[in-house]
Amino acid sequence: MIINVEHLTHGFGDRAIFDDVSFRLLKGEHIGLVGANGEGKSTFMNIVTGKLMPDEGCVEWNKHVRVGYLDQHTVLTAGMTIESVLKSAFSYLFDMEQRVNELYDKMADATDEEIAELMEEVGTLQDLLTNNDFYMIDAKTEQVARALGLLELGMDHDVTDLSGGQRTKVLLAKLLLEKPEILLLDEPTNYLDAEHIEWLKRYLMEYENAFILISHDIPFLNDVVNIIYHMENQKLNRYVGNYDKFMEVYEAKKAQLEAAYHKQQQEIRELKDFVARNKARVATRNMAMSRQKKLDKMEIIELAKEKPKPEFHFKEARTPGKVLFETEDLVIGYDRNAPLSKAINLRMERGEKIAIVGTNGIGKSTLLKSLLGIAKPLSGKATLGDYLYLGYFEQEMAGTENTCMEEIWQEFPSYSQYEVRSALAKCGLTTKHIESKVKVLSGGEQAKVRLCKLINRETNLLILDEPTNHLDVDAKDELKRALKEYKGSVLLVCHEPDFYEDIVSEVWNLEEYSVLAI
Repeated sequence: MIINVEHLTHGFGDRAIFDDVSFRLLKGEHIGLVGANGEGKSTFMNIVTGKLMPDEGCVEWNKHVRVGYLDQHTVLTAGMTIESVLKSAFSYLFDMEQRVNELYDKMADATDEEIAELMEEVGTLQDLLTNNDFYMIDAKTEQVARALGLLELGMDHDVTDLSGGQRTKVLLAKLLLEKPEILLLDEPTNYLDAEHIEWLKRYLMEYENAFILISHDIPFLNDVVNIIYHMENQKLNRYVGNYDKFMEVYEAKKAQLEAAYHKQQQEIRELKDFVARNKARVATRNMAMSRQKKLDKMEIIELAKEKPKPEFHFKEARTPGKVLFETEDLVIGYDRNAPLSKAINLRMERGEKIAIVGTNGIGKSTLLKSLLGIAKPLSGKATLGDYLYLGYFEQEMAGTENTCMEEIWQEFPSYSQYEVRSALAKCGLTTKHIESKVKVLSGGEQAKVRLCKLINRETNLLILDEPTNHLDVDAKDELKRALKEYKGSVLLVCHEPDFYEDIVSEVWNLEEYSVLAI
């Protein structure tokens, strides 16, 4: 056994996350950790990695287990290059090499007997270095860097200049080079492009060690996991098989429980009715009392409270002009000496729904910001059309101390308290979430707050930058339905073909304009 978690209970304030949860991970298991936004998946990861102390319960790791954790919030400091981050995966081997050098230095002043002892230790360390492929570190680092598209960025590139997706790749590459006994991956596909998601999928399918994967990407989960742990209503349940198999069993169990619940409710009504009619009559009093006893002893079946399902309906503004935007020889980027693109000439017309795709760091988010005037182009220009009512969904949310209610009120000051609460509830947020600070919510819940701002404003052009990142399955399905129904135009950056293929009529691949692709 690699990890054993027993009787785990945890909460934030008056909001319970887990209630007496137990969990174990065996060697070689490929686990998918699933559940709706805010059920506590990332909190669970933080508890098992020791970043967070649970209120109750114990987490027991097998001794000498090396754990690799892909955490979206890892801090990379300025001055670190891609190469130095990747090579830090082997720091324990570099320490070993340093120890070997120290031992050789000691031999200069040692007696014959001491030299023999020192040589023995050197021999052991040399064997360990050889067995751990120490002399192939450069080749291994290059192999993983190439597979994840990092080589073309330049191994001496400062990591603080990277896009979200490139950063994720660097952290992922470091993790894979560490070859830990267990990988903990929190939404690794969020910032990856299709090509590298495919590479990671193949890697995990062949991975001989264990991993726990949090993901809302169903096709990805189906391909790589063999056990599902489902988090719901403060409980954790284990299912053998992939995601589709889990859903099949879960739906069947749910239907069985509902049938048993309705049958029991019917029986309770009949028993109560009999007791009420017969307890006063001497002749039937005993029968009434025995039925009352049956009622008292009955174990009542309870149905889990249904989670609020989000409802997204985009408000539509007046019709815009025929041309929504046009670019003329637009070159995007932040540094004149390192442009992100060649000259871009694109045009979007009223009624079109378009997806923008391409590898990480190619400038997809920068293009959107250049169209909106948030980022200045290096040369050329982008012209927006007439009568545009824009709705913009940014990939990341700026830090705020606001509660969810304050966040919506700032945007819509004329709303009453009831209207603010109602708008947030429609996006699938519960009362406890609505009153919480935005920063304590999960990534998916934060995305729902941002979508709430978007659907309550009248728009005729939606510009969406990776809107599916962090969203759970229900929210993703509802967003897809709402975008298909929307009569306005949509420009969408997305790495999930499963999501955008039914919405858009055209796909723009930004790699055609990339300076890297010359």
